Amino acid sequence: MKKILFASSETHPLIKTGGLADVAGSLPIALTNLGQDVRVIMPNYQGIKNCEPGRYLCTVRVNNCDVNLLETHLPGSNVAVWLVDYPPFFNHPGNPYTDENGNPWPDIGDRFALFCRIVTEVAMDRAYLNWKPDVVHCNDWQTGLVPALLSLEVAKPATVFTIHNMAYQGVFPANTYTLLNLPGQLWHHDGLEYHGMLSFIKGGLSYSDWITTVSPTYAHEIQTPEFGYGLEGLLAHRQHTLSGIINGIDTNVWNPETDQQIVQTYNRDTLNKKVKNKTALQKRLSLPIAPDQPLLGLIGRLVDQKGIDLVLNCLKEMTTLPLQFALLGSGDKSIQVRLQDFARLYPDKISITIGYDEKLAHQIEAGSDMFLMPSRFEPCGLNQMYSQRYGTLPIVRKTGGLADTVVDALPETIKNGTASGLVFKDATPGALLETIKRGMVLHANRPLWEQLQRNAMNKDFSWENSANHYLALYREI
Repeated sequence: MKKILFASSETHPLIKTGGLADVAGSLPIALTNLGQDVRVIMPNYQGIKNCEPGRYLCTVRVNNCDVNLLETHLPGSNVAVWLVDYPPFFNHPGNPYTDENGNPWPDIGDRFALFCRIVTEVAMDRAYLNWKPDVVHCNDWQTGLVPALLSLEVAKPATVFTIHNMAYQGVFPANTYTLLNLPGQLWHHDGLEYHGMLSFIKGGLSYSDWITTVSPTYAHEIQTPEFGYGLEGLLAHRQHTLSGIINGIDTNVWNPETDQQIVQTYNRDTLNKKVKNKTALQKRLSLPIAPDQPLLGLIGRLVDQKGIDLVLNCLKEMTTLPLQFALLGSGDKSIQVRLQDFARLYPDKISITIGYDEKLAHQIEAGSDMFLMPSRFEPCGLNQMYSQRYGTLPIVRKTGGLADTVVDALPETIKNGTASGLVFKDATPGALLETIKRGMVLHANRPLWEQLQRNAMNKDFSWENSANHYLALYREI
C-alpha cells in the first residue's frame, strides 16, 4: 500500500473551475478503491460546498504565518481532504483564481506559495499528523513550488507533477521571488528562474521525479513550440521521465443505462431505444422531428481553442445538407451572437442554447448521432469519451487526448472492430466539413453505423483504468 498526498488547487464537488477539479475529485477515490492510502490537500476557500465542515487538526507556522489544517472528506467516500485554512488569503468570495468580478487575485502568487509551503511541511511530516506520504502528486502551476521546496529536504517523498494545461504557468515578476521569501538556492536558470521572471510551473517541471500529462499525444505535443509555450526545451530534455495517462470519466454519472436525466435509458444491446432520446431532444429544441436525419451535437466553451471558428465557417454549407445541429455552450460574445443569428435564420436546422444546463448536456449526448469536437488543442477532453459511451460518434481533430481516445472509421479499423468515431487532421473548415459528410455516408448504412456505436460503447474509460496506470508509476518511482 502506498501513502499518496494529492495536492490540488481545486477539487470537485467542493469547488470547480475546470477539468483539474474532476481529476482531484475522482482519481483519489479510484486509488483508494485499489487499496491505497490517499489524502487530498487544497486551500480552504470561502466558496467550498458539498462537504461537512472541516474539523480542526493542527496549526503549522510557515513564513511568519500561522496556518490551520482542517479535515473533511470527499462526499460519499472515506478519502480525507485536508483544507489549508488561512483566512487572509482564502476566505474571500470568488473562485480559486479570480474575484467575484472575474479579475485575477492580485496576491495569487502569495496564496499559492503559502499553499506549497504547507504541502511541503505535511509531506515531511512536520505538521504533527503522524503520516508521511511515499508520493506527493502535484497538479498544475499552483503546486509547482512543492517539488522545488522538497528538493532541499533529506529523506523526502517521491514527487509526480501532472500538467493539465501547459497554457497556464504561474509566471511572476522577478521581485516576487524576494517578496515571497523563497530559498535563494532555487533561483537559477535550471530552477525557478524563467527569462528573468519567477515561474511556478518550472518548479514542477525541473524538480519532480516524474512528469505526467493527461494524454500520451499531449505529452509529445508539449515538447513542440506550438504547445510548449516556451518550455518545450525543458520538456524535451525530460522526455525520459515524462508520460501521458488519459483521465477517466465518472461512469456512474455518464451511463446511458442508468442516466436519470434522459427520457429513455439504453445500452449497446438496446440501441434501437436511443432514437427516443433524439425525438425528445428535437421536441425540446423545437427542431423538426426527423428520426432518420443525422443530428450533430456540440457542448463546450465557445473559444478558438475548441475550434468553434471552424464550425462557424461550416454552418452556411451545413444548412444545405440533410442534417440538424444542436449546440450548448458559452464564451466569446461575438461568437455567441453569430451562432444565434444562424439559429434565427435556420430554425428548422440549428438550435443554439447559450449557457450551461446539466440536464440538456446529458440529453444532447444521448439524443445526438454525432458529436462535434474540432479542438485546436485538447490536453485530454471528456466529451468525446462521454459521447462514445452513449453511442454518439465523435467527430474530432487529431490532437491531444482526442487522438488517443477516438479511432477513425477507416476500412481497416471497421474491419478489426476498433473504429469508434471520425477523425480529421487539419484545423480547416474544409477538413471538418468533409468529415461531417463522411459521417453522414456512414450513418446512412444502418447496420454499419450500429456496429460503430457498439464499438464505441464497449470502450473502458473508467477512472479505475487510469488509477492502475498511476499506481504502476508510483511503484516505479
